[in-house]
Amino acid sequence: MSQNHYDVVVLGGGTAGELAAVELARSGRDVALVENRLVGGEAPHFADVPSKSLLLSARRGENWELALARRDEVTRHLDDGRAVARTADSGVTVLRGWGRICGPGRLDVDGTEYTYGDLVIAVGSEPAVPAVDGLADVPTWTSDEALTVPDLPRRLVILGGGPVGCEMAQVYAAFGSQVTIVEASGRLLTAEAPFAGEVLAEALRRAGVDLRLGAEPARVERGETGLRVWLSDGGRLDADRILIAAGRRPRVEGYGVETLGVQAAPGAGLPVDGTCQVADRVWACGDVTGVARTTHAARYQARVVVSNVLGKPREADHRAVPRVVYTSPTVYAVGVSPARAEELGIETVAAGYDLAATARAAVEADERGRVELYADPARGVLVGAAAVGLHAEEWMSELALAIRAETPLGLLTDVVHAFPTYGEAVEAALRELAARL
Repeated sequence: MSQNHYDVVVLGGGTAGELAAVELARSGRDVALVENRLVGGEAPHFADVPSKSLLLSARRGENWELALARRDEVTRHLDDGRAVARTADSGVTVLRGWGRICGPGRLDVDGTEYTYGDLVIAVGSEPAVPAVDGLADVPTWTSDEALTVPDLPRRLVILGGGPVGCEMAQVYAAFGSQVTIVEASGRLLTAEAPFAGEVLAEALRRAGVDLRLGAEPARVERGETGLRVWLSDGGRLDADRILIAAGRRPRVEGYGVETLGVQAAPGAGLPVDGTCQVADRVWACGDVTGVARTTHAARYQARVVVSNVLGKPREADHRAVPRVVYTSPTVYAVGVSPARAEELGIETVAAGYDLAATARAAVEADERGRVELYADPARGVLVGAAAVGLHAEEWMSELALAIRAETPLGLLTDVVHAFPTYGEAVEAALRELAARL
């Protein structure tokens, strides 16, 4: 067998790719991991870890210099040496460079060709840049820059009111920037239940963030004192920095997937079946699929791929993958949202409970937030849940299990929650929901 042959080649060393490569190598496969940037990918260097570090510093009231020092420490100053060593110690060969598929069983990495038995594509996603007149002609940030540079702009305009836009707005507003979010729809977090965006909008306004909802950026130009953004409603914003947070799209082009006979629709991810298979002995996991849009979902898909490559059939079930916005208060959602249920034709019954009615809210002196639960009345099980509240990502996890396991509502209403906790709100909403079915 050629020295350049591997049982498995993993293209992309981010969250999903690194996990898949390590697990396959530990299972006895000869594995190569191809990465042209940083092993570990977005999450530890440009996304989850630095953003949560800055949000924590903001909550603690730290100054910008201390917040930067903490952020740079937890991201290891963008040095992936430890991740590379950890991966190599697991038996994985790390190939630095740009990998491009030449055809079935063949991959080129910066001029050197390798062959493989199985291919795992885990090249992630990239920021989606809106088509705004003049935007390409001025310097802009994506979340990469916003979470790595030392700059603290006096005036920051954020294009997009999704999870990234909301988190970055809270971070920069806390450290003194004059922040404006421009969101074309009439509310924040459009993929989630309306109340979630409403509660978060009020929290951001109290932090000094200017929300321009229902307006689109129409034109961007250089002004006398920086950048100028003209809005579709006739408004005008002056900025020192513009942060593009209009979502992400799967990174598909430039990797030669077409040589495998695979075609992805514009802006869409690689088509995968329930086992995360793209074609014969070709698999995909993480953001590139267009299905797994969070780090934890990417890890889940990677484990599904590993199982199938090893000949242990397994299908992915994405019904209960949590979605979290780590602002204060936190937004947590799992399962279908009301809008998504309507799209899918799923009839649901909803019940909600305000956190202000719990003893824990009084103890914490924080009454912000609400819980809403959505059930399938025909089956008597939960199909979705959403909450906004302090540390909601911690006390809502039980509902991900309930949705995944299709636990009967009758059993859920018999679960006892500790007092005083925000779990009381979950218990109350469950009882109301059960009474309505």
